[in-house]
Amino acid sequence: MVNEDEQVRAVRRTVASRLVEAGEARVATISQVYDTDLEDLWDAVTTAERIPRWFLPISGDLKQGGHYQFEGNAGGTITRCDAPTSFEATWEYNNEVSWVTVRLSSEGAGRTRFELEHVAHVSAELWEQYGPSATGIGWDMGLMGLANYMSSDKRPELDPAVAAAWTVSEDGKRFMRLSADSWAEAAIAGGDDPQAARAGADRTYGAYTGG
Repeated sequence: MVNEDEQVRAVRRTVASRLVEAGEARVATISQVYDTDLEDLWDAVTTAERIPRWFLPISGDLKQGGHYQFEGNAGGTITRCDAPTSFEATWEYNNEVSWVTVRLSSEGAGRTRFELEHVAHVSAELWEQYGPSATGIGWDMGLMGLANYMSSDKRPELDPAVAAAWTVSEDGKRFMRLSADSWAEAAIAGGDDPQAARAGADRTYGAYTGG
């Protein structure tokens, strides 16, 4: 597995607000560069055969206008697809709808940046309580899964039991702590109150780890 500390440092995170048709929304963006070409990374993040190797089992019609469903998690509709550089989809979970955009861009020979933008309406109360790390930790774990997958020569199937064990291990908890703190700093850079942002990160970490 990739080193947890190095993985957290390898990721860029930003937090902002945006006015959309339905009102003001929070925008969390996360990105990382991987050592592979654009076409290979596109295939890894858009095909039903490869997505479960680093993220979650997925079903559905993975094309523009099609519906997808992650096992035990979110589903939605793919609203736009511009292969091999970007796609957009709704992210529907727990009776709430938000929006995800994935962009891929070349960073030179054999290197490609993966960027994910998550736009969601979040109440002021919920944002104050948890902040961006409520979903940000999950996205960080997804990018770590992708980093492990892309860095392996054999690119094996993701073992759900091993992944579950890692999340409750000391290494997993440390990763979530670092992720929560990094999202708090991104929120502060985006204009949030520092004390409130860090307190929200503490509560989110506790919710993820039971501590």
